[in-house]
Amino acid sequence: MSSPTVSTKLQQIAEQAVREPGRVFTTLAHLIDIDFLKEAFIRTRKDGAPGVDGVTAQGYGKNLDENLRNLHERLRTGRYKAPPVKRAWLEKDDGGKRPIGMPGFEDKIAQRAVAMILGAVYEQDFESFSHGFREGHSQHQALAEVREKCREVGVARIVDADVAGFFDNLDHTLMLKIIKRRVNDGALLRLIGKWLNAGVMEGMTLIHPEKGTPQGGVISPILSNIFLHHVLDRWYIRDVKDRLRGRSFLIRFADDFLIGCEREDDARRVLAALPKRFERFKLTIHPAKTALIRFQKPASSNETDSGNGTFDFLGFTHFWAKSRQGYWVIKRKTAKKRLRRAMKSLWQWCRDHRHENLMEQYKMLCLKLRGHYQYYGIRSNYKMLEVVMEHVEKAWRYWLSRRSHESFISWDIFERLRHVFPLPKPRIYHAI
Repeated sequence: MSSPTVSTKLQQIAEQAVREPGRVFTTLAHLIDIDFLKEAFIRTRKDGAPGVDGVTAQGYGKNLDENLRNLHERLRTGRYKAPPVKRAWLEKDDGGKRPIGMPGFEDKIAQRAVAMILGAVYEQDFESFSHGFREGHSQHQALAEVREKCREVGVARIVDADVAGFFDNLDHTLMLKIIKRRVNDGALLRLIGKWLNAGVMEGMTLIHPEKGTPQGGVISPILSNIFLHHVLDRWYIRDVKDRLRGRSFLIRFADDFLIGCEREDDARRVLAALPKRFERFKLTIHPAKTALIRFQKPASSNETDSGNGTFDFLGFTHFWAKSRQGYWVIKRKTAKKRLRRAMKSLWQWCRDHRHENLMEQYKMLCLKLRGHYQYYGIRSNYKMLEVVMEHVEKAWRYWLSRRSHESFISWDIFERLRHVFPLPKPRIYHAI
């Protein structure tokens, strides 16, 4: 249950930010008292892997009041030292690897407290088309908006842009300069600077990157939104939108964004301007992953060859197709990369856990399938959900058959097993 005192503080900040959109907040750090830190503790996820100090949420919570008093004193006196982030690597679909950061749990609490204050200020500034890591916004809301905006604008072209390694290349000095335009509190800025420069621990090696945000850090989502609000969102509203000859839209989720244009010449102007804009802030628009895509409603007389392309956004491939009533509509299906990733992960899980208790395997597979359905279960994507369910059945039977040399399971036997352990069927969760 949220603290009413903390909620009041945050509400007051938000109201001031609305009343005075040009105000620079200079005294906010004093609001982080023990009560505020306890609220930050409540809002911090407890199931993450421990950081370099090995402290878990459960361990920290055993002496919570004493730990928070100690943390508050170090924050208040400026003696708080940000620990390095423990780093691991995950394989990507293209064969590369993606870094995963694991901050210390106490560091997460401190970051959450600062993120709460920054959020109270900047949530009043952020544009409605920015959906990433914000309360009241979601990926499915962004997906619904893409579809509606394409219809509303009469979109002809989609600028599908990719920022090369955004979280790894964000410039620390520019980040702090942008924050100072709205929040110029020395104590908060020093804390943010400590997190940006805390370093990364890989095995026994400590690395201090000169750029980038802490991977997995609680503070990273709000910092990325602040940076891209200045670099992209405000630039689009103030300098781009009204200068285009036709209608347009921008939709962003973290560093993943699309710009739709009614006219091809407008889209080409935007495509040419984007790299120059991001270069000013020491970021690169990836030339190979950025494209101008023809994406307009096909003429009714041209039903077989629309000439349209497709684009991927938030794990879905968007394309024009005929509805059952014969109308052209925008449909979405699971993107190929995401589908391959999900199927590979499920196959791997069945292999690695084939010797576990059958009931435990069944429960976990049900959880995994429901989680998949809950995200990818949108209208027009039912067939892709069936593909995943059928793949799980195949993988489960295959690896159960290899628990020993004598345990081969025929389809007849597996069919009886399915009646005892019925996997959840595909379900559409989002009518968007």
